[in-house]
Amino acid sequence: MSRTRLQQRRAWFQVGFFALFLLAPPLDLFRIDLTLGHAILFGQHWTLGIEDFLAGRSGIGDATLNLFVRGFLPIFGGAALFLFIAWRYGRLYCGWLCPHFSVVETINALMRRASGKPSIWERRTLPPPLRGPIPAETSPKKAGSEPYWNRWYWIPTLLAVVGFAFLWALALLTYLLPPFEIYHNLLNGTLTRNQSIFLTAATIAFTVEFLLARHFFCRYVCAVGLFQSLAWMANDRAMVVGFDTRRAAACADCDNACDHACPMRLKPRTIKRKMFTCTECAECISACTQVQHGDPQQSLLRWVEGAEALPVVTGRPAPTSSAPSEDAMLPGTCRQA
Repeated sequence: MSRTRLQQRRAWFQVGFFALFLLAPPLDLFRIDLTLGHAILFGQHWTLGIEDFLAGRSGIGDATLNLFVRGFLPIFGGAALFLFIAWRYGRLYCGWLCPHFSVVETINALMRRASGKPSIWERRTLPPPLRGPIPAETSPKKAGSEPYWNRWYWIPTLLAVVGFAFLWALALLTYLLPPFEIYHNLLNGTLTRNQSIFLTAATIAFTVEFLLARHFFCRYVCAVGLFQSLAWMANDRAMVVGFDTRRAAACADCDNACDHACPMRLKPRTIKRKMFTCTECAECISACTQVQHGDPQQSLLRWVEGAEALPVVTGRPAPTSSAPSEDAMLPGTCRQA
């Protein structure tokens, strides 16, 4: 499927962060080693610094300072920065970095090739995915109208579900136990009883989740996503996908391409409170861009913020403004009113 430059850029972010997620433990970038009883951060042992106090070699003042610097400040400072970004730009982490959301989108695409639907809970078969800009003389409703799904794709779909589930279970185990011990035991068939139980149980759980409940997890279960959404909803001027209602007639020949493109199964042309779980992935923007013959200036959907975001909150008409180019719609570069 042809992708816009925006989506190509997002794909690189996702691939890079997914690789970081898998490689962080073996590279000792970050993990919590249960055998040592403390974290490893950038190759260094990270403790709370209260060992001397517990051994009677330092006072309460030093212990309190260490707890603040090594525990409270990194955790709550990092959380505050994370929530500020979400307050300003929404669930950017989910749409651009989260390894779970990368799996969600991959399985969506495979399941759509296998059944014509991105989820087994979808009520109806969707039209074919867009394959590049639609020529001006072609109706979007007729573009790619030939059958595109094949039940044989259930084989790679199920293999991907189980494969990602096992990969996630293995990665999580390496965050808790020495990674090279886990990989050595796995390759030599010498996993301990507890390691085998964890891998089996986690793989089964992730398989069920990826196959049946991946959207439900992102919407209602994931605490990281939930707190981002709450922070985002508290800011009426935060970045959000806006719809140019003045040009709504341009949607007449489009078979809801933006709705079909949304990985979270949302309807982008609605008010903000109905897009509570929007991940700012911009798939809807890219779909509209392709329908509008590949011209970002003609897209009816774009990121807006500041005063331009208020109509999405209230549902009232937007003020007159020109649409930015696709590059101008990148996170952090939206135009302020």
